Amino acid sequence: MTAIPTVDLAEFLSNNPAQKAAFVEKLGKAYEEIGFVAVKNHGLSDELRDKLYEKVKAFFALPEEVKKKYEIPGLAGQRGYTPFGKEHAKGFNKGDLKEFWQFGQWITEPVEGEVYPPNVEVTEIEGFNEVGREVYKTLENTGIQILRAIALYLGLEETYFDRYVHNGNSILRAIHYPPITQEPEDAVRAAQHEDINLITLLMGASAAGLEVLNKKGEWIAVTALPEQIIVNVGDMLQRLTNNVLRSTTHRVVNPPREEWHEPRYSIPFFLHPISSMPLNCLPQCISDDRPKAYDDITAGEYLDERLREIGLKK
Repeated sequence: MTAIPTVDLAEFLSNNPAQKAAFVEKLGKAYEEIGFVAVKNHGLSDELRDKLYEKVKAFFALPEEVKKKYEIPGLAGQRGYTPFGKEHAKGFNKGDLKEFWQFGQWITEPVEGEVYPPNVEVTEIEGFNEVGREVYKTLENTGIQILRAIALYLGLEETYFDRYVHNGNSILRAIHYPPITQEPEDAVRAAQHEDINLITLLMGASAAGLEVLNKKGEWIAVTALPEQIIVNVGDMLQRLTNNVLRSTTHRVVNPPREEWHEPRYSIPFFLHPISSMPLNCLPQCISDDRPKAYDDITAGEYLDERLREIGLKK
């Protein structure tokens, strides 16, 4: 596969059973093959996307001392600001060439056993948190629809994931890759990695750089068209499906030297379940040809383990 497939979410949401079934099949096969798809009719308007990028760029343009007052100790970067170079990919020691901001869940009611740190309010930029919340809830709803299609593909009840992602620990991350001002040695904007969560929804970035590793070991450049978002499988879903669905390795490479002066902005939505969700391999994904590959674990335990591996948690 030399490009990622495109699917139309309107087909899944239609009242046409044949269209819905075709969407489920195309999505599932793509997630088995490469783990990434481009999605049309996803519900996030260009206007809302552009408004968030405007707020995000204004935040990252603030002085360092102002941004750092929004770094919250002890939260492993799960809310507020994380400075440049602090996070690294699993298995790498060099910090990625980025800084980021994270919005977390706005809960509608408490969930037993869950802890929801409050979102951090930015006072310098009017509407920053309000726009962030609107995008968060929009992409959360889109993600739920994608998970419903995945559930059907796996032979589960369509709403299997709903109870786990309602008030889940999802994260909307705004990333700034600053201009590269000196030879970056072996550091890249984001070293090759797989996402931790169930699925990731990525709106179009401000510049190229995202690459996906296919089954042949080839890196494929991925750029969302203006009307698309990219949605990929994360490690939690790969684990749950005993490797039936693929959490594909991807990276953000440094641009050509003549473009080093250009910053890059990217805003992924990492859809996480509640901490108590079991990630035990589904029985229908285990067979003689595909023996159980993972020990039983909850989503909360797995997240904690991974945050330590990428340097955000001690």
